[in-house]
Amino acid sequence: MSMLIAAFMFVALLAVCFAHLLWSIGRTWPIREEKLLAQTVVGTRNIQRMPPKLASFGVAVFTLISGVTALALADHDSGGMGMTLLGVPFAAIFLARGIAGYTAWFQAKTPEPNFRLNDRRVYSPLCLALGAGFLVLVVMRLV
Repeated sequence: MSMLIAAFMFVALLAVCFAHLLWSIGRTWPIREEKLLAQTVVGTRNIQRMPPKLASFGVAVFTLISGVTALALADHDSGGMGMTLLGVPFAAIFLARGIAGYTAWFQAKTPEPNFRLNDRRVYSPLCLALGAGFLVLVVMRLV
């Protein structure tokens, strides 16, 4: 069961990694206009351009590492207690981002309508699911 959970997490994280990797090399997939892409995926007030390419690359690397970590957590015999404990900060990061998306503070920081819609329907729920997935994988290793 843990491998199935980790596989779904990996696929989602790999998709996020791929999008950020494209943005880090200057592509605007899946939206042709950079301003609209920035409003849709960043959402800060009056945003005109995507964040620096290095920031997108950093997110790509983080999401790939997160996906590989999820797969490693699914193997109950690898890494010992150190691997198990490594899942906790990943769970905390994703849960914090997911919860933040529903706070008034974050909504005020990211008022662009396209972002608000996607955050409510996709970004925050995905982060909550990933955070919960990391917690489940950690608990399954401990039991």
